[in-house]
Amino acid sequence: MTTRSDPAGAWRKSSYSGSGNNCVEVHTSHPVGVAIRDSKNPHAGVLTFTPGQWRAFTRAIRAGGEGQPQPR
Repeated sequence: MTTRSDPAGAWRKSSYSGSGNNCVEVHTSHPVGVAIRDSKNPHAGVLTFTPGQWRAFTRAIRAGGEGQPQPR
């Protein structure tokens, strides 16, 4: 994962985000792989992931792993 400047292209956010601005946006056409940014501050920079890193991250979330709130 690296921090990069904003790549050109189409950004999208989850349909589950609603009308609020409390979400991240995803750009899947970045030369490195996948870029994400904060929708509240889109000019603050982006984080980029290789395709393999992104797949591992999204698989972990779907499986209830990293990034998911855990019961206390």
